[in-house]
Amino acid sequence: MSLGPDEARTVYRGRLIDVTVERWGTREREIVEHPGAVAIVAVDLDGFVTLVRQLREPARRRLVELPAGTAEPGEEPLETARRELREECGLTGGAWRELAAFWTTPGFCRERMHLFAAEGVERGDPDPAEDEALELVRWPLDDVGPHLDEVEDAKTLAGLLLYLHTRA
Repeated sequence: MSLGPDEARTVYRGRLIDVTVERWGTREREIVEHPGAVAIVAVDLDGFVTLVRQLREPARRRLVELPAGTAEPGEEPLETARRELREECGLTGGAWRELAAFWTTPGFCRERMHLFAAEGVERGDPDPAEDEALELVRWPLDDVGPHLDEVEDAKTLAGLLLYLHTRA
């Protein structure tokens, strides 16, 4: 079996995403094209994990999430992660490692997420984008487990659980 479609056409071009319709034999698939993203489990020098609470219009609520963002053209995932963490949370420095890379919703979306841990980061002043209304949330690392029931975002659940599972 071929690992590519028989035919593909772009039916929508947006600011962040495109939509492609692919034909695989007799089946058609609508695929959201996304440039890729990152998320960061950031643990500061005081042993707190920093998250953000922000409005997610599709969910119709403010969600608690890991700091995250979309890759800029030509940007490597680690570069994106460092930029997003500084902009959203004002956190810099620390020791970085990649926890995982995964497809966020492979049934209809070509978004690849790179998940990083940044330990020992230093706090500074955030500089979010104009359209980002973020509230910083800090949980002591030892209290993350009891807070998991407050998290409704898949990347955040995956990131926190992977971090807790792999931390030294």
